[in-house]
Amino acid sequence: MAFRRVQAGCKAVCACAALVALTASSAHADPLFASSTNAPVKPDKPVNSASAQQPVGPLSSAQVQRLSLEDDAWLPSARLNQQILRIPTDSSGDITLETTVYKPDGAGPFPMIVFNHGKMPGDPRNQARSDPLPFAREFVRRGYVVVAPNRRGFAESGGVYEQDGCDVERNGIGQAADVAATIDYMSKQPYVDAQHIVVAGTSHGGLATIAYGAQAASGVRALINFSGGLRQDACNDWQGNLTQAFGAYGEKTHVPSLWLYGDNDSIWPAALITKMYTTYTTALGPDVRHGVGSTMIDFGTYKDDAHRLVGDRDGVRVWWPAVESFLARVGMPTSVQYRVEEAPEPKPTGFASVEAIDAVPFVDEGGRAGYRNFLHQYPSRAFAVSNSGAWSWAEGGDDPKAVAISNCQKHSNDPCRLYAVNDVVVWKDTSATASDPGAVDPAVHKPALASR
Repeated sequence: MAFRRVQAGCKAVCACAALVALTASSAHADPLFASSTNAPVKPDKPVNSASAQQPVGPLSSAQVQRLSLEDDAWLPSARLNQQILRIPTDSSGDITLETTVYKPDGAGPFPMIVFNHGKMPGDPRNQARSDPLPFAREFVRRGYVVVAPNRRGFAESGGVYEQDGCDVERNGIGQAADVAATIDYMSKQPYVDAQHIVVAGTSHGGLATIAYGAQAASGVRALINFSGGLRQDACNDWQGNLTQAFGAYGEKTHVPSLWLYGDNDSIWPAALITKMYTTYTTALGPDVRHGVGSTMIDFGTYKDDAHRLVGDRDGVRVWWPAVESFLARVGMPTSVQYRVEEAPEPKPTGFASVEAIDAVPFVDEGGRAGYRNFLHQYPSRAFAVSNSGAWSWAEGGDDPKAVAISNCQKHSNDPCRLYAVNDVVVWKDTSATASDPGAVDPAVHKPALASR
């Protein structure tokens, strides 16, 4: 893609910053380690004989463990405090949006980020409630309220999804109206800092995010577009329609935006991504400039499809560095404030090598073929099995362990348990029960790729 240079520049800056941090850390730590050596130290000044005979203090030979920059054990713990609200789209309250809210413990006020979901094929009402756990967890850790509305006609929200034919610009403006209603309602909540708001979205939600920028509330500091757009193959020149829509939004937008797209996106060809962004940012004349303060990041390839980046727990390490830099530039907080508790990973048991297909208990040849397929999946991944031979694998999303258990349980009256997670076998033995640490609550079901 044409924007590789932008990403490479960011990597170089980040690498330099890391080098400075490591150097500073060594400068502070080295005196403690130097004092533990037996080599004589020649003083610059004469040493008082009385003080020289004083007993050596405990720190003179201390082996002090350095605190990792990734270590958040010292931070206060926080829950996601997830709750579901019904947000009215207007003063009448006739239509409400099913909205998931996550927030740190405490009264706030906290900065807020709104996350706008994408659109799956088919009837929007059959789409699951927006529950972007990997995204929400990362921002709650940093002291944000995270708000994930389902727009009109999606999931359990009221109203009807308006396609607006092939008019992508109008479609985006309609979606942005629900974003505006969400921000208006949430800005009045006492735990929200209405002057520090970010709006983000993925796919169709990315289009809605950029469209909202043309009418953003005064407290909105930034827009983040993850692989945004709307693909309408049945429309003539759908790529031109989409490009024109982004250009129209850019004319009216005065909010900085960050665009993140990948090279192996299954929805957007690389040439189209380039055209959408350049149309958004190209000046129309000497007094008009598109896309105030916009930045494009090409994050390269991600697993088998860059379009799934923001929905994956593994994707956080890819998108967060660019988002962190962008948020700092617009005056939004980025430092970790809380430790969000998570269930521990099951430990390897040594039952068998993860590559040993024949070691998987209870399954038939179909199950062994399924396990062979599991071994070709990306981390994070999990394989579950029951005593009656039911099995399932899952990969990606927020919690593939829970998905594998849940899908396996649909085909078994016996409890399903985890056999392998990532690159290790966690199966104990045939007498283990579903209450063992290797088991996951089958009622928990989060989006991931899965197979029976």
